Amino acid sequence: MASSRTRARKLARAKLNRQMTRRADQQRRGRQVKAGLAVVLALAVAGLGTAWLLGAFDKKVTPTPQAQCAWTTQSTEANADLKDVGQPPVTGLPDTGTGVMAVTLSTGTVKISLDRAGSPCAAGSLAYLATKSYFDNTPCFSLTHSAADGYALTCGDHTGKGTGGPTYTFYNEQVAPQASTAPSAAASASASAAATPSAAPATYAFYKAGTVVMNPSVSGSQFMIFYKDSTLDTSTHNYSVVGQVSSGLEAIDTIAKAGTVNNDAGADVKPKNAVTVQTLTVADGPSPSAAPSTQPSATASAS
Repeated sequence: MASSRTRARKLARAKLNRQMTRRADQQRRGRQVKAGLAVVLALAVAGLGTAWLLGAFDKKVTPTPQAQCAWTTQSTEANADLKDVGQPPVTGLPDTGTGVMAVTLSTGTVKISLDRAGSPCAAGSLAYLATKSYFDNTPCFSLTHSAADGYALTCGDHTGKGTGGPTYTFYNEQVAPQASTAPSAAASASASAAATPSAAPATYAFYKAGTVVMNPSVSGSQFMIFYKDSTLDTSTHNYSVVGQVSSGLEAIDTIAKAGTVNNDAGADVKPKNAVTVQTLTVADGPSPSAAPSTQPSATASAS
């Protein structure tokens, strides 16, 4: 009997030893797994921290394109003659090559090569307003015809009074070539007499016949077409060149030959025969490599 009990105790101890061994193995494997997970977690935290320091989680800010044209908003409350047709975009306007502006007048069609490289905002404004049919059936309200004021037809005001335009203006972009002398001896003498000893000498700009200009600080729509060479004092007549007539200048000559009458303000600048812009469109012109220069030659002022 004693032998049987001894054997049973030995078997029980062997079983207990096996159980304890298995339990120890399980605990060791558990510690190894936990240690491995801790290492993985530590590496992950370190990686995330590094990424954070490097700005990986910073909110991506899309850079704002630099404004190409700064349109200055005007209120219709301040000037009831303005017409709200929105504004052109401030970026993305064509700034190479030329545009072709076709102005259909009651006397014929004038085609103008717009200088998009030199005057992208002025050309862009004209093109934008054309898409709004702003110019259609509007009068050309002024025909200047003197050496002091130049020889030009002005259009682009829907009111026909010279005070209208869209609800925005912009800045001058491309000045005309400087002229070396005054338009006439009389004008030069008058300028000298009016000048004070401390005043700066007058400067003059030359506008070749066919030059198209704007005064964008006054209006975003009004444009002038010179039908005759003009040399003007820049202190009172400083315009931004936007293009050059490519065909149809004779239509302006016909208007000029008909003469002028007094306008509502008593100035002798209203075309005697009413002139209307029936339509005005702007399309793409030749490629930049083939585009003609719209800047008048400064040497022409000597003639």
